[in-house]
Amino acid sequence: MSHSVIITADSTCDLPAPLRQKYDLSISPLYINMGEKAYRDGIDLVQDDIYRYVKQTDDLPKTSAVTVSDYLEFFAPFVKEGKTVIHFTICRTMSCCYQNAVIAAKELGNVCVVDSGNLSCGISLLALRAAELAEKGMEAGEILKTIEQLIPKVETSFVVDTLRYLHKGGRCSAVAALGANLLALKPCIEVQDEAMTVGKKYRGNLEKCLSSYVADRLKGRTDLDLSRIFIVHSSMPEGVFESLVQLVKGLSPFKDYIEADAGSTICSHCGPGTFGLMFLRK
Repeated sequence: MSHSVIITADSTCDLPAPLRQKYDLSISPLYINMGEKAYRDGIDLVQDDIYRYVKQTDDLPKTSAVTVSDYLEFFAPFVKEGKTVIHFTICRTMSCCYQNAVIAAKELGNVCVVDSGNLSCGISLLALRAAELAEKGMEAGEILKTIEQLIPKVETSFVVDTLRYLHKGGRCSAVAALGANLLALKPCIEVQDEAMTVGKKYRGNLEKCLSSYVADRLKGRTDLDLSRIFIVHSSMPEGVFESLVQLVKGLSPFKDYIEADAGSTICSHCGPGTFGLMFLRK
């Protein structure tokens, strides 16, 4: 990592621990509120804790943003060391993390906040590219210019097994419009123009739906940046996930296939059996 620039991100980026360590990428946790208790995403609980809570209480957890004081505490040590921080947040329309980070950044100076316009490993695609550029010694301003051009090229989509979490969380207004079909469909949710929209709707068992989804996203594409793809899942049966990973590898020659578990914030909104692909277009 460059001596002068440090890359950080919110826990919604779902970046696997080995890559966080490799790039010295620090994470600021959001909060998951279950009953009266608040837990830090990625620190105090895992996916299964959330699903156990839902099963026991029939209540969905609520998520809350990183606070301004959390951000001040998070950024301060880097700034004191004389580093410039480039911090990636979940899309500003989905959380007030971005707004809170900007307030803290103004107070401290030397912190640049990037609205990823995205969620989950869609954020990680940008943060890793920034970390690679910082490692090469690129200045913060140049890194930001490069990242700005990449933001519209991130392609994030996922298929949910149950619409209950998205519907109740109110994060995807288009889900409500599916109405009576709520239980029979497994829709593909796409991130476009800073919003989650409903794309193709799949019917049938989960594995069949997800195999069709993978083929739809990757087959015959000539516009893909083949540097890396994130294959993200939430509480997927192991055999099913493995066969989908093989399918992804068979359809597109990416240099790097990164398997990631959806973090607690994302799981709270998408539920179990969610599977997604995130990559860059040329």
